[in-house]
Amino acid sequence: MSNEKNRYAVILAAGKGTRMKSDLYKVLHPVCDKPMVQHVVDEVEKCNVKKTIAVVGHGAEKVKDQLGDRVTYVLQEDQLGTGHAVMQTEPLLMDKEGTTVVLCGDTPLLTSETITALINEHESKGAKATILTAHAPDPTGYGRIIRNSSGVVNKIVEHKDASESERLVKEINTGTYCFDNKFLFSALKSVGNDNVQGEYYLPDVIEILEKQGELIAAYQTPDFNETVGVNDRVALSHAEMYMKQRVNEKLMRAGVTIIDPNNTYVSADVTIGRDTVLHPGTIIKGSSTIGERCHIGPHTEIVNSSIGNETTIKQSVVHDSKLGNIVSVGPFSHIRPDTELGNHVRVGNFVELKKMSMGDGSKASHLSYLGDAKIGSDVNVGCGSITVNYDGKNKFKTIINDGAFIGCNANLIAPVTVGENAFVAAGSTITDDVPGDSLAIARQRQTNKEGYVKKNDEK
Repeated sequence: MSNEKNRYAVILAAGKGTRMKSDLYKVLHPVCDKPMVQHVVDEVEKCNVKKTIAVVGHGAEKVKDQLGDRVTYVLQEDQLGTGHAVMQTEPLLMDKEGTTVVLCGDTPLLTSETITALINEHESKGAKATILTAHAPDPTGYGRIIRNSSGVVNKIVEHKDASESERLVKEINTGTYCFDNKFLFSALKSVGNDNVQGEYYLPDVIEILEKQGELIAAYQTPDFNETVGVNDRVALSHAEMYMKQRVNEKLMRAGVTIIDPNNTYVSADVTIGRDTVLHPGTIIKGSSTIGERCHIGPHTEIVNSSIGNETTIKQSVVHDSKLGNIVSVGPFSHIRPDTELGNHVRVGNFVELKKMSMGDGSKASHLSYLGDAKIGSDVNVGCGSITVNYDGKNKFKTIINDGAFIGCNANLIAPVTVGENAFVAAGSTITDDVPGDSLAIARQRQTNKEGYVKKNDEK
């Protein structure tokens, strides 16, 4: 494949997506927690392309914020069709030798394997254009692939412009193409807009090249679902379902047990180790990593977090945090951002952690809030204890050193430090540092008033 080093990609991402009925730019709608256009870019990057160009229009700045400098951008100010969109890339591509693959930014299920197979078919046949096609059970709304009696592609007809006989064809145009780059831009100059919509259709390039006697090829993907474009919320839900199924099946084949795949939601970029079990109602999002032999769920949400091996998280929420090995969380714990837990840590029911760390072997078993704190190893935090970190204007830090024991219902008024192996008596409100190996008691001495109830009743 002589042109293998000269592969270019154009991603069409300028449409407003009015059928989505949304303020969010269409290609930024997420599928399995990742914007559709991000899925496309990620797959294209695996295909050995030299340059990727995104054609943007409505919401251009938000697309740029999402994709950053991974692609080059051109602006389609007026949305006058797919052919017009590709024309906007002419200053960057028209003089290039090689293959250009054109994809839609709303086809998140398309895989790098299919894109590569399309490009290889195109280059091996020496075609000037190659169409990615699929067999659609219901082709309504899709452009039809019209072949001659020899099976050679003659043209593509949009559904709204197709005749009755053409609408019976079930082989559809997926909207993904490969072109010989120079022939593409030469043919684009001849594309007109004499159609129902008054737009410049990229598929017209196929008919132009065919009339010039150039070879038109087609590669039919065996999986129609992979090619589905998302134009409304119904299609978005279908894409989510197919992507979820793909992600879950990949994990299960890699050694992860998913008890109920229909009710387990894992983002496309999540990695999970072998022999980990995901229970129903589990949601794992972002770039989270889960170790081996973990038990996650039921009804647990993990976002952008790192979880070590043999850790159990039940009915809890973990965001932007790092948990070590053999950690137990839940039920009903809330691990907020910037929390780091060592190994063998126990965080029990109704415990909230935020911007803090706990060393190996420490535990807060129930009903505590621990925020803006540094807790050492082998520390026990009793039921109902709180690091009082906020005075209404500023946040302050609490430090609890190794081996300390914090009794139930203790308030640690930050900034404050509890020394190694120190004890804080239950019910204490600690405002001063506690030296190591000390017992701190900060509560009013108990007074019993004997006979109080009887005397009060007599009144």
